[in-house]
Amino acid sequence: MQPKDLLSLAEHFGSPLYVYDSEKIQSQYNRLTAAFSKVEHLRINYAVKALSNISILKLFKTFGAGLDTVSIQEVQLGIHAGFEPSKIIYTPNGVSFEEIEAVAQLGVQINIDNLSILEHFGTKYPKVPVCIRINPHVMAGGNSNISVGHIDSKFGISIHQMPHILRIVENTGMHINGIHMHTGSDILDIEVFLYAAEILFDAARHFKDLDFLDFGSGFKVPYKKGDIQTDIEELGRKLSKRFNAFQKEYGRELTLAFEPGKFLVSEAGFFLARVNVVKQTTSTVFAGIDSGFNHLIRPMLYGSQHHIENISNLKGKERFYTVVGYICETDTFANNRRIHEIKEGDLLCFHNAGAYCFSMSSNYNSRYKPAEVLWYEGKGILIREQETFGDLLKNQIEAEL
Repeated sequence: MQPKDLLSLAEHFGSPLYVYDSEKIQSQYNRLTAAFSKVEHLRINYAVKALSNISILKLFKTFGAGLDTVSIQEVQLGIHAGFEPSKIIYTPNGVSFEEIEAVAQLGVQINIDNLSILEHFGTKYPKVPVCIRINPHVMAGGNSNISVGHIDSKFGISIHQMPHILRIVENTGMHINGIHMHTGSDILDIEVFLYAAEILFDAARHFKDLDFLDFGSGFKVPYKKGDIQTDIEELGRKLSKRFNAFQKEYGRELTLAFEPGKFLVSEAGFFLARVNVVKQTTSTVFAGIDSGFNHLIRPMLYGSQHHIENISNLKGKERFYTVVGYICETDTFANNRRIHEIKEGDLLCFHNAGAYCFSMSSNYNSRYKPAEVLWYEGKGILIREQETFGDLLKNQIEAEL
Protein backbone atom coordinates (compact mmCIF):
# COMPACT_ATOMS: atom_id res chain seq x y z
CA MET A 1 0.00 0.00 0.00
CA GLN A 2 1.07 3.58 -0.66
CA PRO A 3 0.78 6.48 1.82
CA LYS A 4 -1.69 8.19 -0.54
CA ASP A 5 -3.98 5.16 -0.24
CA LEU A 6 -3.87 5.35 3.54
CA LEU A 7 -4.55 9.08 3.52
CA SER A 8 -7.53 8.52 1.25
CA LEU A 9 -8.93 5.77 3.48
CA ALA A 10 -8.64 7.97 6.57
CA GLU A 11 -10.45 10.78 4.77
CA HIS A 12 -13.23 8.42 3.75
CA PHE A 13 -13.64 6.27 6.88
CA GLY A 14 -12.33 8.65 9.55
CA SER A 15 -9.76 8.09 12.25
CA PRO A 16 -8.55 6.28 14.22
CA LEU A 17 -8.63 3.44 11.70
CA TYR A 18 -7.15 -0.02 11.22
CA VAL A 19 -6.22 -1.01 7.66
CA TYR A 20 -5.08 -4.48 6.51
CA ASP A 21 -3.35 -5.15 3.19
CA SER A 22 -4.64 -8.45 1.78
CA GLU A 23 -1.76 -8.71 -0.71
CA LYS A 24 0.81 -8.61 2.11
CA ILE A 25 -1.10 -11.28 4.02
CA GLN A 26 -1.13 -13.54 0.98
CA SER A 27 2.55 -12.94 0.22
CA GLN A 28 3.49 -13.94 3.77
CA TYR A 29 1.36 -17.07 3.50
CA ASN A 30 2.94 -17.93 0.15
CA ARG A 31 6.42 -17.28 1.52
CA LEU A 32 5.87 -19.74 4.35
CA THR A 33 4.45 -22.47 2.13
CA ALA A 34 7.27 -21.98 -0.38
CA ALA A 35 9.88 -22.34 2.38
CA PHE A 36 8.48 -25.79 3.19
CA SER A 37 7.73 -26.89 -0.37
CA LYS A 38 9.91 -29.99 0.12
CA VAL A 39 7.45 -31.33 2.69
CA GLU A 40 4.71 -33.43 1.10
CA HIS A 41 2.03 -32.73 3.70
CA LEU A 42 2.08 -29.16 5.10
CA ARG A 43 -0.70 -27.51 7.09
CA ILE A 44 -0.76 -23.81 7.97
CA ASN A 45 -3.24 -23.06 10.75
CA TYR A 46 -3.71 -19.31 11.12
CA ALA A 47 -3.70 -18.24 14.79
CA VAL A 48 -7.09 -16.55 15.14
CA LYS A 49 -6.15 -14.66 18.30
CA ALA A 50 -3.82 -12.40 16.30
CA LEU A 51 -6.66 -10.83 14.29
CA SER A 52 -10.10 -12.41 14.42
CA ASN A 53 -12.20 -10.27 12.09
CA ILE A 54 -14.52 -12.61 10.17
CA SER A 55 -13.43 -11.19 6.81
CA ILE A 56 -9.78 -11.94 7.64
CA LEU A 57 -10.73 -15.53 8.47
CA LYS A 58 -12.57 -15.84 5.17
CA LEU A 59 -9.50 -14.51 3.38
CA PHE A 60 -7.38 -17.28 4.91
CA LYS A 61 -9.97 -19.82 3.87
CA THR A 62 -9.43 -18.80 0.23
CA PHE A 63 -5.72 -19.63 0.70
CA GLY A 64 -6.54 -23.16 1.89
CA ALA A 65 -5.37 -22.48 5.45
CA GLY A 66 -6.68 -24.07 8.61
CA LEU A 67 -7.23 -22.30 11.94
CA ASP A 68 -5.50 -22.41 15.31
CA THR A 69 -7.97 -21.48 18.06
CA VAL A 70 -7.74 -21.03 21.82
CA SER A 71 -11.39 -20.56 22.81
CA ILE A 72 -14.75 -21.98 21.86
CA GLN A 73 -15.69 -18.52 20.58
CA GLU A 74 -12.78 -18.59 18.12
CA VAL A 75 -13.90 -22.06 17.03
CA GLN A 76 -17.41 -20.73 16.45
CA LEU A 77 -16.03 -17.77 14.47
CA GLY A 78 -14.09 -20.20 12.29
CA ILE A 79 -17.12 -22.35 11.60
CA HIS A 80 -19.17 -19.22 10.89
CA ALA A 81 -16.49 -18.17 8.38
CA GLY A 82 -17.00 -21.45 6.55
CA PHE A 83 -14.16 -23.60 7.87
CA GLU A 84 -14.79 -27.31 8.23
CA PRO A 85 -14.27 -28.45 11.85
CA SER A 86 -11.57 -30.82 10.61
CA LYS A 87 -9.56 -27.75 9.52
CA ILE A 88 -9.53 -26.29 13.03
CA ILE A 89 -7.28 -27.15 15.97
CA TYR A 90 -8.26 -26.05 19.48
CA THR A 91 -5.47 -25.43 22.00
CA PRO A 92 -6.96 -24.06 25.23
CA ASN A 93 -5.21 -23.28 28.48
CA GLY A 94 -6.92 -23.22 31.84
CA VAL A 95 -10.45 -23.51 30.46
CA SER A 96 -13.25 -25.60 31.94
CA PHE A 97 -13.61 -29.25 30.99
CA GLU A 98 -17.13 -28.42 29.81
CA GLU A 99 -15.74 -26.06 27.17
CA ILE A 100 -13.34 -28.73 25.91
CA GLU A 101 -16.22 -31.19 25.70
CA ALA A 102 -18.35 -28.71 23.76
CA VAL A 103 -15.56 -28.12 21.23
CA ALA A 104 -14.94 -31.85 20.85
CA GLN A 105 -18.61 -32.33 20.02
CA LEU A 106 -18.17 -29.90 17.13
CA GLY A 107 -15.64 -32.26 15.55
CA VAL A 108 -12.60 -30.01 16.05
CA GLN A 109 -9.11 -31.36 16.72
CA ILE A 110 -8.46 -31.18 20.48
CA ASN A 111 -5.00 -30.25 21.79
CA ILE A 112 -4.47 -30.82 25.53
CA ASP A 113 -1.69 -29.33 27.67
CA ASN A 114 -2.59 -30.54 31.16
CA LEU A 115 -2.13 -34.00 32.71
CA SER A 116 -5.35 -33.96 34.72
CA ILE A 117 -7.42 -32.81 31.73
CA LEU A 118 -5.71 -35.41 29.54
CA GLU A 119 -6.66 -38.19 31.95
CA HIS A 120 -10.21 -36.93 32.39
CA PHE A 121 -10.76 -36.55 28.65
CA GLY A 122 -9.14 -39.89 27.81
CA THR A 123 -11.27 -41.68 30.40
CA LYS A 124 -14.51 -40.16 29.12
CA TYR A 125 -13.73 -40.01 25.38
CA PRO A 126 -11.06 -42.65 24.64
CA LYS A 127 -11.94 -42.83 20.94
CA VAL A 128 -11.70 -39.10 20.23
CA PRO A 129 -8.31 -38.29 18.66
CA VAL A 130 -6.23 -35.97 20.83
CA CYS A 131 -3.06 -33.95 20.27
CA ILE A 132 -0.72 -33.40 23.22
CA ARG A 133 1.00 -30.07 23.77
CA ILE A 134 4.40 -30.50 25.37
CA ASN A 135 6.57 -27.84 26.95
CA PRO A 136 10.11 -28.40 25.60
CA HIS A 137 11.65 -26.03 28.18
CA VAL A 138 13.29 -24.04 25.42
CA MET A 139 13.43 -20.24 25.39
CA ALA A 140 13.38 -19.33 21.70
CA GLY A 141 11.81 -15.89 21.91
CA GLY A 142 13.22 -12.52 22.85
CA ASN A 143 10.45 -11.25 25.16
CA SER A 144 9.57 -13.20 28.30
CA ASN A 145 5.98 -11.94 28.12
CA ILE A 146 5.39 -13.73 24.81
CA SER A 147 7.73 -16.73 25.17
CA VAL A 148 5.79 -19.78 26.31
CA GLY A 149 8.18 -22.73 25.97
CA HIS A 150 10.39 -22.03 29.00
CA ILE A 151 10.37 -24.01 32.24
CA ASP A 152 8.23 -21.51 34.17
CA SER A 153 5.53 -21.27 31.50
CA LYS A 154 1.94 -22.20 32.29
CA PHE A 155 1.63 -23.75 28.82
CA GLY A 156 2.15 -27.37 27.87
CA ILE A 157 2.98 -30.60 29.68
CA SER A 158 6.62 -30.73 30.70
CA ILE A 159 8.72 -32.97 28.50
CA HIS A 160 10.04 -34.41 31.78
CA GLN A 161 6.53 -35.67 32.52
CA MET A 162 6.46 -37.99 29.53
CA PRO A 163 6.22 -41.10 31.79
CA HIS A 164 3.01 -39.64 33.27
CA ILE A 165 1.63 -38.99 29.77
CA LEU A 166 2.37 -42.55 28.68
CA ARG A 167 0.76 -43.97 31.81
CA ILE A 168 -2.44 -42.00 31.15
CA VAL A 169 -2.52 -43.03 27.48
CA GLU A 170 -2.02 -46.68 28.36
CA ASN A 171 -4.59 -46.68 31.17
CA THR A 172 -7.29 -44.93 29.15
CA GLY A 173 -6.56 -46.47 25.74
CA MET A 174 -6.96 -43.03 24.21
CA HIS A 175 -5.87 -42.22 20.66
CA ILE A 176 -3.02 -39.70 20.37
CA ASN A 177 -2.86 -38.43 16.79
CA GLY A 178 -0.58 -35.40 17.17
CA ILE A 179 2.24 -33.86 19.19
CA HIS A 180 2.53 -30.09 19.54
CA MET A 181 4.92 -27.49 20.88
CA HIS A 182 5.03 -23.69 20.82
CA THR A 183 8.08 -21.81 22.03
CA GLY A 184 6.51 -18.35 21.80
CA SER A 185 6.86 -15.28 19.65
CA ASP A 186 10.00 -13.59 18.31
CA ILE A 187 12.19 -16.60 17.51
CA LEU A 188 15.66 -15.11 17.24
CA ASP A 189 17.82 -18.20 16.76
CA ILE A 190 16.84 -20.87 14.24
CA GLU A 191 19.24 -23.35 15.83
CA VAL A 192 17.37 -23.05 19.13
CA PHE A 193 14.11 -23.76 17.33
CA LEU A 194 15.67 -26.78 15.62
CA TYR A 195 16.91 -27.99 19.01
CA ALA A 196 13.35 -27.77 20.32
CA ALA A 197 12.18 -29.65 17.21
CA GLU A 198 14.45 -32.55 18.17
CA ILE A 199 12.69 -32.69 21.52
CA LEU A 200 9.38 -32.91 19.66
CA PHE A 201 10.74 -35.74 17.47
CA ASP A 202 11.87 -37.60 20.59
CA ALA A 203 8.41 -37.21 22.10
CA ALA A 204 6.77 -38.43 18.89
CA ARG A 205 8.69 -41.71 19.03
CA HIS A 206 6.56 -42.74 22.02
CA PHE A 207 3.38 -42.79 19.89
CA LYS A 208 2.89 -45.15 16.96
CA ASP A 209 -0.24 -43.75 15.29
CA LEU A 210 0.47 -40.05 14.85
CA ASP A 211 -0.96 -38.09 11.93
CA PHE A 212 0.84 -34.79 12.45
CA LEU A 213 3.54 -32.89 14.31
CA ASP A 214 2.72 -29.27 15.15
CA PHE A 215 5.74 -27.00 15.60
CA GLY A 216 3.77 -23.92 16.66
CA SER A 217 5.16 -20.67 15.32
CA GLY A 218 6.56 -17.50 16.85
CA PHE A 219 8.45 -16.35 13.77
CA LYS A 220 9.86 -12.87 14.29
CA VAL A 221 8.96 -10.08 11.91
CA PRO A 222 10.92 -6.83 11.49
CA TYR A 223 9.61 -3.80 13.36
CA LYS A 224 11.96 -1.26 11.84
CA LYS A 225 14.44 -0.93 8.99
CA GLY A 226 17.32 -3.37 9.44
CA ASP A 227 15.57 -5.19 12.30
CA ILE A 228 16.37 -8.86 12.86
CA GLN A 229 13.75 -11.36 11.67
CA THR A 230 13.38 -15.11 11.48
CA ASP A 231 15.00 -16.47 8.32
CA ILE A 232 12.03 -18.53 7.16
CA GLU A 233 13.83 -19.80 4.07
CA GLU A 234 16.76 -21.15 6.08
CA LEU A 235 14.42 -22.67 8.65
CA GLY A 236 12.41 -24.23 5.82
CA ARG A 237 15.48 -25.88 4.30
CA LYS A 238 16.82 -27.24 7.57
CA LEU A 239 13.58 -28.32 9.22
CA SER A 240 12.14 -29.84 6.02
CA LYS A 241 15.21 -32.02 5.59
CA ARG A 242 15.08 -33.16 9.21
CA PHE A 243 11.30 -33.71 9.14
CA ASN A 244 11.47 -35.82 5.98
CA ALA A 245 14.25 -37.93 7.51
CA PHE A 246 12.16 -38.42 10.65
CA GLN A 247 9.17 -39.55 8.60
CA LYS A 248 11.26 -42.34 7.09
CA GLU A 249 12.49 -43.36 10.52
CA TYR A 250 8.94 -43.25 11.91
CA GLY A 251 7.70 -45.43 9.06
CA ARG A 252 4.63 -43.38 8.27
CA GLU A 253 3.80 -40.19 6.39
CA LEU A 254 3.11 -37.28 8.70
CA THR A 255 1.78 -33.76 8.30
CA LEU A 256 4.00 -30.87 9.36
CA ALA A 257 1.84 -28.19 10.93
CA PHE A 258 2.47 -24.58 11.93
CA GLU A 259 0.20 -22.04 13.60
CA PRO A 260 1.48 -18.57 12.67
CA GLY A 261 -0.40 -15.41 13.56
CA LYS A 262 1.96 -12.44 13.78
CA PHE A 263 4.07 -13.67 10.84
CA LEU A 264 1.05 -13.63 8.56
CA VAL A 265 -0.74 -10.41 9.53
CA SER A 266 1.54 -8.11 11.52
CA GLU A 267 3.24 -6.32 8.62
CA ALA A 268 -0.04 -6.14 6.70
CA GLY A 269 -1.62 -3.90 9.33
CA PHE A 270 -1.57 -0.11 9.60
CA PHE A 271 -3.09 1.95 12.38
CA LEU A 272 -3.98 5.52 11.42
CA ALA A 273 -4.47 8.27 13.97
CA ARG A 274 -4.92 12.02 13.66
CA VAL A 275 -2.80 14.49 15.68
CA ASN A 276 -5.01 16.51 18.03
CA VAL A 277 -2.34 18.59 19.73
CA VAL A 278 1.38 19.35 19.59
CA LYS A 279 2.48 20.30 23.10
CA GLN A 280 5.88 21.74 23.96
CA THR A 281 7.01 21.34 27.59
CA THR A 282 10.29 22.30 29.20
CA SER A 283 11.94 19.08 28.01
CA THR A 284 9.66 17.29 25.56
CA VAL A 285 7.57 17.84 22.45
CA PHE A 286 4.40 15.75 22.69
CA ALA A 287 2.28 14.75 19.72
CA GLY A 288 -1.14 13.86 21.12
CA ILE A 289 -3.35 11.74 18.87
CA ASP A 290 -7.04 10.83 18.65
CA SER A 291 -6.41 7.38 20.12
CA GLY A 292 -4.80 5.68 23.09
CA PHE A 293 -3.84 2.33 24.53
CA ASN A 294 -7.53 1.48 24.42
CA HIS A 295 -6.92 0.95 20.69
CA LEU A 296 -3.27 -0.11 20.62
CA ILE A 297 -2.05 -1.43 23.97
CA ARG A 298 1.07 -3.34 22.93
CA PRO A 299 3.63 -0.54 23.52
CA MET A 300 2.33 0.05 27.06
CA LEU A 301 1.66 -3.63 27.81
CA TYR A 302 5.01 -5.14 26.89
CA GLY A 303 7.14 -2.48 25.27
CA SER A 304 6.56 -3.35 21.63
CA GLN A 305 7.90 -0.93 19.05
CA HIS A 306 5.82 0.26 16.12
CA HIS A 307 7.47 2.38 13.46
CA ILE A 308 5.54 5.67 13.21
CA GLU A 309 5.40 7.82 10.07
CA ASN A 310 3.82 11.21 9.54
CA ILE A 311 2.23 10.39 6.19
CA SER A 312 0.92 13.95 5.92
CA ASN A 313 4.50 15.25 5.71
CA LEU A 314 6.84 12.51 4.47
CA LYS A 315 9.44 14.98 3.18
CA GLY A 316 9.48 17.35 6.12
CA LYS A 317 12.37 18.02 8.48
CA GLU A 318 12.76 15.37 11.14
CA ARG A 319 12.28 16.31 14.78
CA PHE A 320 12.00 14.37 18.02
CA TYR A 321 8.54 13.68 19.41
CA THR A 322 6.98 11.68 22.19
CA VAL A 323 3.74 10.31 20.77
CA VAL A 324 0.96 9.98 23.34
CA GLY A 325 -2.73 9.19 23.42
CA TYR A 326 -5.85 10.78 24.85
CA ILE A 327 -6.44 8.30 27.68
CA CYS A 328 -6.57 9.70 31.21
CA GLU A 329 -3.52 7.69 32.27
CA THR A 330 0.10 7.43 31.13
CA ASP A 331 -0.44 6.50 27.53
CA THR A 332 2.77 6.54 25.52
CA PHE A 333 3.32 5.03 22.06
CA ALA A 334 6.87 6.27 21.49
CA ASN A 335 9.45 8.21 23.48
CA ASN A 336 11.69 10.80 21.88
CA ARG A 337 11.13 9.31 18.42
CA ARG A 338 12.53 10.92 15.25
CA ILE A 339 9.54 11.72 13.00
CA HIS A 340 9.00 14.14 10.12
CA GLU A 341 7.75 17.45 11.51
CA ILE A 342 4.26 17.12 12.93
CA LYS A 343 1.47 19.69 12.87
CA GLU A 344 -1.98 19.45 14.41
CA GLY A 345 -4.27 17.65 11.98
CA ASP A 346 -1.51 15.46 10.48
CA LEU A 347 -2.12 11.75 10.07
CA LEU A 348 0.31 9.37 11.78
CA CYS A 349 0.69 5.78 10.54
CA PHE A 350 1.70 3.02 12.95
CA HIS A 351 3.25 0.05 11.15
CA ASN A 352 3.05 -3.64 12.15
CA ALA A 353 -0.47 -3.11 13.44
CA GLY A 354 -2.03 -6.29 12.09
CA ALA A 355 -1.35 -8.69 14.97
CA TYR A 356 -2.63 -8.40 18.55
CA CYS A 357 -3.68 -4.77 18.07
CA PHE A 358 -7.39 -4.47 17.35
CA SER A 359 -7.95 -7.86 19.00
CA MET A 360 -6.64 -6.42 22.30
CA SER A 361 -8.54 -3.13 22.07
CA SER A 362 -11.07 -2.02 24.67
CA ASN A 363 -13.58 0.67 25.57
CA TYR A 364 -11.43 2.14 28.35
CA ASN A 365 -12.46 5.74 29.12
CA SER A 366 -15.73 4.82 27.35
CA ARG A 367 -14.10 5.41 23.99
CA TYR A 368 -15.40 3.72 20.86
CA LYS A 369 -13.41 0.98 19.16
CA PRO A 370 -12.27 2.07 15.68
CA ALA A 371 -13.35 0.82 12.27
CA GLU A 372 -11.41 -1.79 10.30
CA VAL A 373 -10.79 -1.74 6.56
CA LEU A 374 -9.44 -4.47 4.27
CA TRP A 375 -7.41 -3.24 1.30
CA TYR A 376 -8.40 -5.76 -1.38
CA GLU A 377 -7.71 -5.61 -5.10
CA GLY A 378 -6.85 -1.92 -4.98
CA LYS A 379 -9.77 -0.65 -2.91
CA GLY A 380 -10.77 -0.32 0.73
CA ILE A 381 -13.57 -2.53 2.01
CA LEU A 382 -15.12 -1.71 5.38
CA ILE A 383 -15.03 -4.91 7.48
CA ARG A 384 -16.00 -3.39 10.83
CA GLU A 385 -17.88 -0.19 11.53
CA GLN A 386 -16.67 2.25 14.14
CA GLU A 387 -18.62 1.81 17.34
CA THR A 388 -21.32 4.26 18.41
CA PHE A 389 -22.84 5.34 21.71
CA GLY A 390 -25.38 2.56 21.33
CA ASP A 391 -22.56 0.01 21.41
CA LEU A 392 -21.42 1.35 24.78
CA LEU A 393 -24.91 0.84 26.20
CA LYS A 394 -25.44 -2.57 24.61
CA ASN A 395 -25.94 -5.30 27.24
CA GLN A 396 -26.03 -2.76 30.07
CA ILE A 397 -29.17 -2.71 32.20
CA GLU A 398 -30.21 0.57 33.74
CA ALA A 399 -31.26 -0.29 37.26
CA GLU A 400 -34.30 1.38 38.76
CA LEU A 401 -32.78 3.15 41.78
